[in-house]
Amino acid sequence: MIKADDLVLPGVAALHPYEPGKPIEEVQRELGIGEPAKLASNENPVGPSPKAVAAIRGALGDLHRYPDGSSWTLRHKIAAKHQVSPDRIFMGSGSCEILNLLAYLFLRPGLNAVIAEHSFVIYQLAIAASGGAAKEIPLGEGYVFDLDAMAAAIDDNTRLVFLGNPNNPTGTIYRRAEWRRFLERVPERVVIVADEAYFEFVRDPEYPDSLQDHEKDHDGRRMLVTLRTFSKIFGLAGLRVGYAVAREDITRLLNNVRQPFNITSLGLVAVEAGMDDHEHVRRTLEVNAEGMAYLEGEFRRLGLPFVPSQANFILVEVGEGRTVYERLLREGVIVRPMNGYGLPRHVRASVGLREENRRLVAALERVLRS
Repeated sequence: MIKADDLVLPGVAALHPYEPGKPIEEVQRELGIGEPAKLASNENPVGPSPKAVAAIRGALGDLHRYPDGSSWTLRHKIAAKHQVSPDRIFMGSGSCEILNLLAYLFLRPGLNAVIAEHSFVIYQLAIAASGGAAKEIPLGEGYVFDLDAMAAAIDDNTRLVFLGNPNNPTGTIYRRAEWRRFLERVPERVVIVADEAYFEFVRDPEYPDSLQDHEKDHDGRRMLVTLRTFSKIFGLAGLRVGYAVAREDITRLLNNVRQPFNITSLGLVAVEAGMDDHEHVRRTLEVNAEGMAYLEGEFRRLGLPFVPSQANFILVEVGEGRTVYERLLREGVIVRPMNGYGLPRHVRASVGLREENRRLVAALERVLRS
């Protein structure tokens, strides 16, 4: 019998599917736990934007209609916010769709992409599914990207560089000076993907907003793609809406290969309304800052090494990460084990509401004592 594995690109059959955070319903079903604290998927604990929810309710009567396949209104609103042409905005079903499409467009067997060790696992999956090869560069001291080493790794067959800033799962960032140095070293033929899903949470004044470099690149020489999402700060992860800002020749290619109607009608109206919900954003940042300070203080008290984070999650070393994760499940707390990221001694915990953070610390203390 012919195996399906023999008919696909080499390496694809050996891939392990992306492992999402364990759903609340599954934990309740398996362990009989009432209401677990889900701190596994970097979701917004405040919830969705109320303005977005109201917009969804108002659009429910039109579900028999297909959405606007060009996302015209939303693209123009995003373009006005960033002061760029709407033709430079590409809407995707979350950032993940855009990452996959970029790999599909620019990679094939014999070509490679440069990524960092311990970075978002979708980069590796997208590269492998395209038939390309990943050149994985070790992180520098403090779990930060070594942009100099990544630039040095670019060769004649490199077509993409994927950079998470802040990086998931470490929460670390690269800063303006090293970013500028990196941009000068990258050849024109290489597409630089700045994945900034968590940029709104960053507090460091040296953070380089890559959208500013689109403005400075007046001759259009650089192939820079900035990714943003409405899943995190706006609390709309369930709608799967993200976007890219890029040169028009890149967005045209992305539109050539995307699925029609890749943004749902509810996603379109929710995001358009949620963009104006400044109070929801303010409240989210307030909750995150308070929760992050609390968790850092408690991890210090417990003697647990952690990586200082600029995002809405924190990476903490707990010993045997998978074992601690499973024991925390039984305590009604869901975190994310980091074995799949090459960090078997760590778990990643999202910053939750005050009570959820306290549940995490109390459960972690009990688990570590046992």
